[in-house]
Amino acid sequence: MKLEGSYKLNVKKEVVWKELNNADVLKKCIPGCEVFEKKNDTCFNVTATNQIGPMNATFSGVVTLSNIKKNESYTLNGEGQSSVGFATGKANVRLIEQNGVTSLNYDVNINVGGKIAQLGSRLIDGVAKKMSDYFFGRFADIVSPLKENKKENESSQEIKEVRVKELKSNFLNVYIYLYLIVFILVVVAILYFVFR
Repeated sequence: MKLEGSYKLNVKKEVVWKELNNADVLKKCIPGCEVFEKKNDTCFNVTATNQIGPMNATFSGVVTLSNIKKNESYTLNGEGQSSVGFATGKANVRLIEQNGVTSLNYDVNINVGGKIAQLGSRLIDGVAKKMSDYFFGRFADIVSPLKENKKENESSQEIKEVRVKELKSNFLNVYIYLYLIVFILVVVAILYFVFR
Protein backbone atom coordinates (compact mmCIF):
# COMPACT_ATOMS: atom_id res chain seq x y z
CA MET A 1 0.00 0.00 0.00
CA LYS A 2 1.23 3.51 -0.80
CA LEU A 3 0.79 6.43 1.61
CA GLU A 4 1.94 10.01 1.38
CA GLY A 5 1.91 13.18 3.41
CA SER A 6 3.80 16.29 4.45
CA TYR A 7 4.54 18.49 7.46
CA LYS A 8 5.66 22.10 7.65
CA LEU A 9 8.46 22.59 10.16
CA ASN A 10 9.55 26.02 11.38
CA VAL A 11 13.26 25.20 11.17
CA LYS A 12 15.87 25.20 8.43
CA LYS A 13 16.26 22.05 6.39
CA GLU A 14 19.79 21.46 7.74
CA VAL A 15 18.25 21.03 11.22
CA VAL A 16 15.63 18.62 9.88
CA TRP A 17 18.30 16.67 7.98
CA LYS A 18 20.45 16.31 11.09
CA GLU A 19 17.52 14.88 13.07
CA LEU A 20 16.54 12.55 10.20
CA ASN A 21 19.94 10.94 10.75
CA ASN A 22 19.74 10.90 14.57
CA ALA A 23 19.13 7.37 15.93
CA ASP A 24 17.74 8.69 19.25
CA VAL A 25 15.12 10.82 17.46
CA LEU A 26 14.13 8.05 15.04
CA LYS A 27 13.73 5.60 17.95
CA LYS A 28 11.21 7.94 19.61
CA CYS A 29 9.14 7.96 16.41
CA ILE A 30 8.49 4.20 16.37
CA PRO A 31 5.85 2.92 18.84
CA GLY A 32 7.18 0.14 21.06
CA CYS A 33 10.74 0.62 19.82
CA GLU A 34 13.21 -1.01 22.19
CA VAL A 35 16.39 -0.90 20.09
CA PHE A 36 17.52 1.53 17.38
CA GLU A 37 21.28 1.14 17.15
CA LYS A 38 23.54 2.64 14.54
CA LYS A 39 25.50 -0.09 12.73
CA ASN A 40 27.20 2.37 10.38
CA ASP A 41 26.35 5.71 8.73
CA THR A 42 23.55 4.17 6.62
CA CYS A 43 22.35 1.13 8.58
CA PHE A 44 20.53 0.66 11.93
CA ASN A 45 19.49 -2.44 13.89
CA VAL A 46 15.89 -2.13 15.11
CA THR A 47 13.65 -4.07 17.54
CA ALA A 48 10.06 -3.04 18.28
CA THR A 49 7.22 -4.81 20.08
CA ASN A 50 3.53 -4.15 19.48
CA GLN A 51 0.36 -6.05 20.24
CA ILE A 52 -1.67 -6.54 17.08
CA GLY A 53 -5.06 -8.02 17.90
CA PRO A 54 -4.47 -11.30 19.72
CA MET A 55 -0.83 -11.37 18.59
CA ASN A 56 2.08 -9.88 20.50
CA ALA A 57 4.71 -9.26 17.84
CA THR A 58 8.36 -8.39 18.35
CA PHE A 59 9.88 -7.36 15.04
CA SER A 60 13.65 -7.41 14.65
CA GLY A 61 15.33 -6.12 11.54
CA VAL A 62 17.31 -3.39 9.88
CA VAL A 63 16.67 0.10 8.57
CA THR A 64 18.97 1.33 5.81
CA LEU A 65 19.36 4.73 4.17
CA SER A 66 19.86 5.02 0.42
CA ASN A 67 19.55 7.55 -2.44
CA ILE A 68 21.12 10.11 -0.10
CA LYS A 69 21.24 13.76 -1.22
CA LYS A 70 22.47 15.70 1.80
CA ASN A 71 19.95 18.22 3.17
CA GLU A 72 17.50 17.31 0.37
CA SER A 73 16.30 13.70 0.33
CA TYR A 74 16.87 10.05 1.13
CA THR A 75 15.09 6.71 1.16
CA LEU A 76 14.46 4.79 4.39
CA ASN A 77 14.22 1.04 3.78
CA GLY A 78 13.05 -1.22 6.60
CA GLU A 79 12.74 -4.99 7.00
CA GLY A 80 11.47 -6.77 10.09
CA GLN A 81 10.81 -10.41 11.02
CA SER A 82 8.72 -11.80 13.87
CA SER A 83 7.08 -15.06 14.87
CA VAL A 84 3.78 -13.82 13.35
CA GLY A 85 5.14 -12.68 10.00
CA PHE A 86 7.25 -10.05 8.34
CA ALA A 87 6.99 -6.40 7.34
CA THR A 88 8.93 -4.42 4.76
CA GLY A 89 8.66 -0.73 4.04
CA LYS A 90 10.22 2.02 2.02
CA ALA A 91 9.82 5.75 2.68
CA ASN A 92 11.06 8.42 0.28
CA VAL A 93 11.69 11.62 2.25
CA ARG A 94 12.18 15.05 0.61
CA LEU A 95 12.94 18.42 2.19
CA ILE A 96 12.05 21.76 0.60
CA GLU A 97 12.84 25.01 2.42
CA GLN A 98 11.17 28.36 1.80
CA ASN A 99 11.69 31.42 3.99
CA GLY A 100 13.11 29.36 6.87
CA VAL A 101 10.19 26.89 6.85
CA THR A 102 10.95 23.33 5.74
CA SER A 103 8.37 21.08 4.11
CA LEU A 104 8.96 17.45 5.01
CA ASN A 105 7.32 15.43 2.21
CA TYR A 106 7.13 11.66 2.26
CA ASP A 107 5.65 8.70 0.43
CA VAL A 108 5.63 5.24 1.97
CA ASN A 109 5.15 1.71 0.61
CA ILE A 110 4.46 -1.04 3.16
CA ASN A 111 4.08 -4.82 2.70
CA VAL A 112 3.31 -7.48 5.31
CA GLY A 113 3.19 -11.26 5.15
CA GLY A 114 2.69 -14.33 7.31
CA LYS A 115 0.02 -14.72 10.02
CA ILE A 116 -0.23 -10.96 10.44
CA ALA A 117 -1.43 -10.59 6.84
CA GLN A 118 -4.40 -12.86 7.62
CA LEU A 119 -5.98 -10.09 9.71
CA GLY A 120 -7.35 -8.64 6.47
CA SER A 121 -6.05 -6.09 4.00
CA ARG A 122 -8.39 -3.29 5.09
CA LEU A 123 -7.33 -3.63 8.69
CA ILE A 124 -3.63 -3.88 7.79
CA ASP A 125 -3.94 -0.81 5.53
CA GLY A 126 -5.51 1.15 8.39
CA VAL A 127 -2.75 0.10 10.79
CA ALA A 128 -0.06 0.94 8.20
CA LYS A 129 -1.55 4.40 7.67
CA LYS A 130 -1.73 5.03 11.41
CA MET A 131 1.90 3.91 11.91
CA SER A 132 3.13 6.04 9.00
CA ASP A 133 1.21 9.13 10.13
CA TYR A 134 2.45 8.58 13.67
CA PHE A 135 6.11 8.20 12.67
CA PHE A 136 6.27 11.43 10.68
CA GLY A 137 3.92 13.36 12.98
CA ARG A 138 5.99 12.41 16.02
CA PHE A 139 9.17 13.37 14.16
CA ALA A 140 7.63 16.78 13.38
CA ASP A 141 6.64 17.22 17.05
CA ILE A 142 10.18 16.47 18.21
CA VAL A 143 12.04 18.57 15.63
CA SER A 144 9.66 21.54 15.40
CA PRO A 145 7.17 21.58 18.28
CA LEU A 146 4.06 23.66 17.86
CA LYS A 147 3.76 26.76 20.04
CA GLU A 148 3.47 26.38 23.78
CA ASN A 149 0.73 28.29 25.60
CA LYS A 150 0.86 29.21 29.27
CA LYS A 151 -2.27 28.64 31.30
CA GLU A 152 -3.77 31.75 32.82
CA ASN A 153 -2.70 32.34 36.45
CA GLU A 154 -0.34 29.35 36.27
CA SER A 155 2.89 30.67 34.82
CA SER A 156 4.83 27.51 35.72
CA GLN A 157 2.55 25.19 33.72
CA GLU A 158 2.62 25.04 29.94
CA ILE A 159 0.30 23.38 27.48
CA LYS A 160 2.29 21.88 24.65
CA GLU A 161 0.41 21.34 21.39
CA VAL A 162 1.29 18.18 19.50
CA ARG A 163 0.52 16.91 16.03
CA VAL A 164 0.13 13.32 17.26
CA LYS A 165 -0.37 11.81 20.70
CA GLU A 166 2.43 9.57 21.88
CA LEU A 167 1.43 5.94 21.37
CA LYS A 168 2.18 3.03 23.64
CA SER A 169 3.16 -0.38 22.31
CA ASN A 170 -0.41 -1.74 22.64
CA PHE A 171 -2.11 0.97 20.55
CA LEU A 172 -2.65 -1.43 17.63
CA ASN A 173 -4.57 -3.77 19.92
CA VAL A 174 -7.05 -0.98 20.79
CA TYR A 175 -7.31 -0.05 17.10
CA ILE A 176 -8.12 -3.63 16.05
CA TYR A 177 -10.69 -4.16 18.81
CA LEU A 178 -12.44 -0.93 17.83
CA TYR A 179 -12.60 -2.20 14.23
CA LEU A 180 -14.02 -5.55 15.42
CA ILE A 181 -16.66 -3.87 17.60
CA VAL A 182 -17.85 -1.73 14.66
CA PHE A 183 -17.92 -4.85 12.44
CA ILE A 184 -19.97 -6.81 15.01
CA LEU A 185 -22.44 -3.93 15.41
CA VAL A 186 -22.93 -3.76 11.62
CA VAL A 187 -23.54 -7.53 11.44
CA VAL A 188 -26.06 -7.34 14.32
CA ALA A 189 -27.87 -4.45 12.62
CA ILE A 190 -28.04 -6.36 9.32
CA LEU A 191 -29.35 -9.50 11.03
CA TYR A 192 -31.92 -7.45 12.92
CA PHE A 193 -33.34 -5.92 9.73
CA VAL A 194 -33.19 -9.19 7.75
CA PHE A 195 -35.01 -11.29 10.36
CA ARG A 196 -37.61 -8.68 11.43
